[in-house]
Amino acid sequence: MTTDDTITDQVRDNYARAARSVLEAAETRPGQSSSCCGPADEAGFGGSLYDAADRAALPDAAVLASLGCGNPIAVADLHPGEVVLDLGSGGGIDVLLSATRVGPTGFAYGLDMTDEMLQLARRNAAEAGATNVEFRKGRIESIPLGDASVDVVISNCVINLSVDKATVLAEIARVLRPGGRVGISDIVADDVLTPDDRAARGGFVGCVAGALSFSEYRAGLEAAGLTGISVTPTHSVGDGIHGAIVKATKPSARTSADVRSVDLPKPGAIEIPVLAGAGRCGGSGCC
Repeated sequence: MTTDDTITDQVRDNYARAARSVLEAAETRPGQSSSCCGPADEAGFGGSLYDAADRAALPDAAVLASLGCGNPIAVADLHPGEVVLDLGSGGGIDVLLSATRVGPTGFAYGLDMTDEMLQLARRNAAEAGATNVEFRKGRIESIPLGDASVDVVISNCVINLSVDKATVLAEIARVLRPGGRVGISDIVADDVLTPDDRAARGGFVGCVAGALSFSEYRAGLEAAGLTGISVTPTHSVGDGIHGAIVKATKPSARTSADVRSVDLPKPGAIEIPVLAGAGRCGGSGCC
């Protein structure tokens, strides 16, 4: 069996290599529009999922480092003055776009466990002149922010990479203020696919083996005490595997009594290929 620590290390190593590739390209080939992590316009992944105007307003390295499966900014409905948290912020594309939308009276946090991605994100923030952002190092299973401290939690194709998704969803609910909301892009599996079926379709680092099913995602959010839940497929990325938009809200009257345990699939329960289908999520490449 593959251990949780092994999976986490492989995920970290994969994204560290991706960040280094973008940093090296930015330093040696400024303005180049492709990277080792795959073509920027690969269907269903990466920077191609953002509006051309948004891409043009960002440093090239932020767009090149986008390895996600959607555009959470498009569904988060951000407002001036709000505080936003991006889980697994990578090169910072969603943090920088959030910072623009919430304006100087708002703030955008990025959380990532990979030193190289944090270096890249901070470099991109400096190049963009963003002053209302902060990138913190940490795991999404233990968010280094206080209770009820953010208005919106976003994430782009990262929660599927966690080895303990129930804890991640509970942490999201903890840091959200009453009335706060979730806007997540992620990879989700059809309910008919068992964890073994998902593992047979791709590796954990490739964002397939660790994907929750539609019903599992809803169950996890409900267990965390969130409401207004929707998990909506946006595009297919494989046989029974989809990019999806996940939304939820933290009720103003939510209490600890609304939180319950939930049994979501964990890597230790099945034999998971970690690196099969690695590279960018759902795609291929030398990363």
